[in-house]
Amino acid sequence: MKEIENIIQRYENIDFSKEKTALGTLVKVEGSAYRRIGARMYVSDNGNWVGGISGGCLEGDALKRAKIAILKNESSIVVYDTTEDDPHQIGVGLGCNGRIEVLFTPIDSNDDNNQIEFLKNITNRREATILLQVLSIQDGNKNMLGKFYARENLSDLAKEIDIAQDEILQKIATVIHRRKSRVYTFKNEKGAQYEILVELIRPKIKLVCIGDNYDVNAFMGIANELGWEIHVAGKPRKFSKIIHRYAEKTYSLEEAVNIEFDDYTAVVMMSHDYKTDFNLLKKYLTKEIPYIGMLGPKKRFLKMQEDLNDAGEIIDLDKLPNLFAPVGIDIGAESPEEIALSVAGEIIAVFRKRNAGFLKNRAGSIHERL
Repeated sequence: MKEIENIIQRYENIDFSKEKTALGTLVKVEGSAYRRIGARMYVSDNGNWVGGISGGCLEGDALKRAKIAILKNESSIVVYDTTEDDPHQIGVGLGCNGRIEVLFTPIDSNDDNNQIEFLKNITNRREATILLQVLSIQDGNKNMLGKFYARENLSDLAKEIDIAQDEILQKIATVIHRRKSRVYTFKNEKGAQYEILVELIRPKIKLVCIGDNYDVNAFMGIANELGWEIHVAGKPRKFSKIIHRYAEKTYSLEEAVNIEFDDYTAVVMMSHDYKTDFNLLKKYLTKEIPYIGMLGPKKRFLKMQEDLNDAGEIIDLDKLPNLFAPVGIDIGAESPEEIALSVAGEIIAVFRKRNAGFLKNRAGSIHERL
């Protein structure tokens, strides 16, 4: 989501009387590649760009391709194939060894429904968004290439490609269930064929920090760099300038239980006060929060279990899949910044359904095949 926000910011600051632009979107990946489907770069004809579609090996050529799309005022797909050991092939020097396809689409600044305007409408949503984009067309309406569609105008897409809307909805349901974007081919009764990217765009992670000590400050910088939506609950008089600078909203400890949570919320309890954490934990366990992390040693966690048992609470904290205590990945973190990095890494792993182990020990490819 942060990349999309950076693109939107650039778009809003452009003087279109002096510049023309195009959007490059990574739409297919085979083999190894640095970025995944949905990676974007926004290019101006003056050579400036934001975002990226690779680790840096393709952006120079992609800039030229985007300029061609702007000049011709038509969308096009460019294939970068680094599966062959050709020393002259772009990207081989970085050992990419994969094949990717990038769709370059000119942006019409006078069109209120252009691709960037479309992206602007989804940035503040707190639920996952489905975005559909036409990638290739055989014997159909060529003007649809690169166009965006969402659930709100799905009937328009179904009508334009002459496919039953239920067929598209089935593909969307699969993407939502798997939480993975995918390219599908639709063929209508007249023989026209359309390849459409059904992309799942997650909202930014909503980080809720419970605490007001200096280690919270370290978390602010990392979470902001990751583009997360930050909320902090603690003693207002102790909130630092860093917290006020980066936090979307601040709360007192009494208000912490009333914070709104959703499927993309991570709560990190770091108040350093046992009673505060214990009382809030009991209330948070009654809510559907996908990630709750608690700072502190294992014996602190075990004491909470004992106190719950003594109070007659029949809860086995060790078996709760959303509770992480002690919080963080075991990287030997010592400083507040290292601890924040450890916790942030664990949060990402949980939301991406990964085990946070060493990649060298992972069997198969780094990314799942789509």
